Amino acid sequence: MKCDTWKPHVTVASIVEKDNRFLCVKELIDGKEVINQPAGHLDPNESLFDAVIRETQEETGYTVKPEYLVGIYQWKHPEKDKTFLRFVFSATVVDHNPEQELDDGILEALWPSEEELKAESIRLRSPMVLQGISDYKLGKRFPVDLIKDLI
Repeated sequence: MKCDTWKPHVTVASIVEKDNRFLCVKELIDGKEVINQPAGHLDPNESLFDAVIRETQEETGYTVKPEYLVGIYQWKHPEKDKTFLRFVFSATVVDHNPEQELDDGILEALWPSEEELKAESIRLRSPMVLQGISDYKLGKRFPVDLIKDLI
């Protein structure tokens, strides 16, 4: 008997704030330029912490340390049959390599303000971008030890 278990796409994202600006990426998705937080899929045998550090570094050249869990977001893409489960972490910069080649599809790393992101909301990759920043600005910070890595 075949069992087709539905599974969401598990992703991570980082919120890195500096001078009231947020680390983001401009990326090319389906031929369109969109703005996103440094984010990506959880790889097999990878912890959520390792995933958010890796994705941020690959997409921006910044090495970060996750400090808090801001929230867990579930979103169904309105045009595709895909549901995403995103773990969003606030993080601080540990190092930066400006010479690093960025991940495939990433056009550039940028530091927009929340207001600039709101003005560009039509270009955001998903509503999870602004929701995470909004929750972060509201002070939503949960200890990362809520997540138990048993890998």
